[in-house]
Amino acid sequence: METKGEQSLRSPSLAFSRRGFLTASTTLAAVGAQIPALAQSGSGQIIAYIGAYTDRGKGIHMFNVNPTDGTLTPTKILTGIVNPSALAFAPNKKFLYAVNEISNYNGTTNGSVTSMSVDSATGDLRILNTVSSEGGGPAHVTVDPSGKWVFAANYGGGSATVLPVMPDGSLGAATDVKKISGPIGPRNAVDAPPGSFAVSAHDVPHVHMAEADPGGNYVLVAELATDRIYVYSLDKQRGTLTPANPPFVQGSPGSGPRHFVFHPNGRLVYAITEESSTILVMDYDPSSGKLTYKGQTVSTLPPGFAGTTFGSGIYISPDGNFLHALNRNFDSVVTFDVNPDGWLLNPRWTWTRGSYPRELGVEPNGNFMYIAHGQNRSDNVTSFRIDKTTGNLTFTNQWVPVGNPSSIVFLTL
Repeated sequence: METKGEQSLRSPSLAFSRRGFLTASTTLAAVGAQIPALAQSGSGQIIAYIGAYTDRGKGIHMFNVNPTDGTLTPTKILTGIVNPSALAFAPNKKFLYAVNEISNYNGTTNGSVTSMSVDSATGDLRILNTVSSEGGGPAHVTVDPSGKWVFAANYGGGSATVLPVMPDGSLGAATDVKKISGPIGPRNAVDAPPGSFAVSAHDVPHVHMAEADPGGNYVLVAELATDRIYVYSLDKQRGTLTPANPPFVQGSPGSGPRHFVFHPNGRLVYAITEESSTILVMDYDPSSGKLTYKGQTVSTLPPGFAGTTFGSGIYISPDGNFLHALNRNFDSVVTFDVNPDGWLLNPRWTWTRGSYPRELGVEPNGNFMYIAHGQNRSDNVTSFRIDKTTGNLTFTNQWVPVGNPSSIVFLTL
């Protein structure tokens, strides 16, 4: 999320409160007649979907992905969907869900979540419905492994919401809302770099992410202001959440947990912090939902770094051998080796070739990484070839213009 200073760069109608709920058409707008049509079903064509704030980005951008060199070719933009700042596919890839990062849905102080069907032959999107997220400013969305529940993280509302998926892929009204309460951490992170002014929002709770474990039995919730990652048991029939035992893992004071990933073995969790720019390494017991600090917290920054930077995106390779994380202001992606015990080793840094990298995505073949530079900075996406043996990244010399991009997901036709 932005700092208060960054929010002031937006026009008043598009600040975090999103008072100006934009009205647009609900059609797929063609970028240009010269763009080749999407490949037919079963072709293996990869489609990239990039969510962008509608102040600059207009909606959800669709690109063809060249599997040889990673080139993104623009095809269409889905308009009529406001501030789709986070995207998530259903496990069957037939439906796509997007948060609408606003705080004025239908005259309330809540945001909303939009469901879309996906054409299996073309990848085109069709809006199904939009429902309240039951909290302001939703900034992240995920789908449980069964495809029956969608989880929205309400950054502004400080809550995590469970939404049921209907048989046609549309969303029903919330079955549960967990509003976070607890002691607020200090304004400045105790383990931030020297001279850091990385202050996001240690004022009231701000939920940054909610996601089910690989078994779909528990839901983890990253909350910035209390510096905690909460764990809830998921009732798969009713869609309700119950605190696990223990109910949370406490991060360092002021660190501000943002996003997390599960190791492919399902027994490790890595969380990046926004304000201290660190990664918290945790053990996870899938049978009980017990989350335990493993004893390692590593900086995403090089030794001797001083000044202000914010941690953002995080990704682990499908083989579990490498972990990548983003630094905003330092504008880099750090790559770690992951040893057999889950420890993070041998950090090395790659310049992202843009300002303020917010999120990253890796296409399904695992050969290319794409980094979105948003929050009204570079307004572009850069790409890097991944060496699957070393995990190292090489810039492809490709920049793709996208206004205020914030999320990227992929589909193979």
